[in-house]
Amino acid sequence: MLTIDDITVRLGGRPILERASATIPHGARVGLIGRNGAGKSTLMKAVIGDIEPDEGQIGKPSRARIGYIAQEAPDGSITPEEAVLAADVERARLLVEAETCTDVDRLGEVHERLLAIDAYSAPARAAKILNGLGFDEDMQRRPLSSFSGGWKMRVALGALLFSEPDILLLDEPSNHLDLEATLWLENFLRSYPATLLVISHERDLLNNVVDHILHLQGGKLTLYTGGYDAFEKQRAERAAQIASAKAAQDAQRARLQDYVARNSARASTAKQAQARAKMLGKMQPIVALIEDPSLSFEFPSPGELRSPMISLDGAAVAYGDAPPILRRLDLRIDADDRIALLGRNGNGKTTLARLLSSQLQPVEGALAAPGKLKVGYFTQYQVEELASDATPVELMTRAMEGKTPAAVRAQLGRFGFSGPRATTQVDKLSGGERARLALALITRDAPHLLILDEPTNHLDVDAREALVQALNDYSGAVILISHDRHMVELTADRLVLVDGGTAREYAGSMDDYIDFVLGRNKPRKEAKPGPAKATSADSAKSRAKARFLKSELASAEKAMNRLQASLNEIDQAMYEPAKAPAHLADTSMSDLLTRRAQVSDQLAATEAEWLALGEQLEMLEPV
Repeated sequence: MLTIDDITVRLGGRPILERASATIPHGARVGLIGRNGAGKSTLMKAVIGDIEPDEGQIGKPSRARIGYIAQEAPDGSITPEEAVLAADVERARLLVEAETCTDVDRLGEVHERLLAIDAYSAPARAAKILNGLGFDEDMQRRPLSSFSGGWKMRVALGALLFSEPDILLLDEPSNHLDLEATLWLENFLRSYPATLLVISHERDLLNNVVDHILHLQGGKLTLYTGGYDAFEKQRAERAAQIASAKAAQDAQRARLQDYVARNSARASTAKQAQARAKMLGKMQPIVALIEDPSLSFEFPSPGELRSPMISLDGAAVAYGDAPPILRRLDLRIDADDRIALLGRNGNGKTTLARLLSSQLQPVEGALAAPGKLKVGYFTQYQVEELASDATPVELMTRAMEGKTPAAVRAQLGRFGFSGPRATTQVDKLSGGERARLALALITRDAPHLLILDEPTNHLDVDAREALVQALNDYSGAVILISHDRHMVELTADRLVLVDGGTAREYAGSMDDYIDFVLGRNKPRKEAKPGPAKATSADSAKSRAKARFLKSELASAEKAMNRLQASLNEIDQAMYEPAKAPAHLADTSMSDLLTRRAQVSDQLAATEAEWLALGEQLEMLEPV
């Protein structure tokens, strides 16, 4: 059980958490949510001990292993596979001890513990996690120094998941992931066996993975049961109750104030008026739930432009003299299109976006677009490259050179920058506010086409909903790259898959694509036909197939027995080296574990084949 008991945390003299309390049950999967800047990351740092609360305390099980991704990504000459395997500190230590220990009793304990923690299957588990996060076999063996920061953070996430801590803490884990890796992560976390506390603004992840929502608002914590949709319903009910109670209190306050005002001066009623005045003084005001009026997105309406906006005819795109990243591009984009680009990171989604925004030119084929076409292209780089010492007003004034101050303020106001916010330095803005500022800058000319590459990073759930609404109200065309499938489902009506060196229309729905990514697109079994009289030819074929299946079953059984015998020999070599078979006598512990993992995988595959053969034999009609 994780207990947050009345904690207060102040940063720079300002209270971030104020007498916050919550009790997280053992094994719970909790989504920690709140507006940007509410203090979610601060709370996590307090849980892991990086920040000491000014008041109160956090109670954790004494021997619980807490896992949290460090801010610094792994680097150096080691590979992603080695980095992930190293995360299991106990396994690494035991492997070294197994090679050097001379105490027979202790050696037996070491071997027993290695088997207990599934050390022999560690390389296979590490590879599975890395593959799910987007690393193919070649990438798993490249040095970390050859990867970008985003890919290094994926390795850090993989190492954390591999270590299987008792309390797993994740802070926006999907920020560096594409949609495909996000789907895999969601599937992985759904079955995570220990306590999970995850900061996330992914509505689907919060609905499909967590069973509690921990809401941080105004420095206070409130724990709700269920996923995000259940939380929203409970919050709406709570808001209605608070609004009703506040209205009743306001009415009572008005009656008391009116009585005091009318009766204080009269001797006969002065005492009653004084009593009511005391009641007014003791009345604790009910505070309505705080809503942020500055949270807004409003894209300016573009002028009309005839379709098609852009046509690609057999186009190819490349960087410099390198071979083309994408070829055979045949796409048409109309004025009212809402397109989502699907495909793993590295397949060319951003390259296609840059081609459509005219940042790259086709090296083959043709791209046709009218000269009046205006494109607004958003990327995370624009957010990161905003001048930190400038204000929104200064940046927008430079971008809208020649425009009046009123026009500048109006464009900022569409994205929630009015009053003091418009003159706040960029380095004082939250990540979500900087993203809104970048969107305000790229839409200053009322573009006909918006190309948004991961626009939801750093936006909280409410801000994402506001962005969805704004995109649906926008009268131009939209091309979206996002790992937030809730946004994709509510915004896009065309799906384009970027894969295999090209881009093509994806005929299925978003649900079909999710099933495809998770390997759930299996052919449906055809209904069994009704009983029919078998011909002699059918009977002969059935008998022949039955003989074949029985032969294959016998072979599979022999293979299973042989593999099981090999496993027994390896286990004997690990537990009792003196009695090891001759061919394993000089084998190191590391090699034994690797060999055991390989044999175990072969045995599992053979067992699966044996079961499948048995099912096929059972399905044959008796002859």
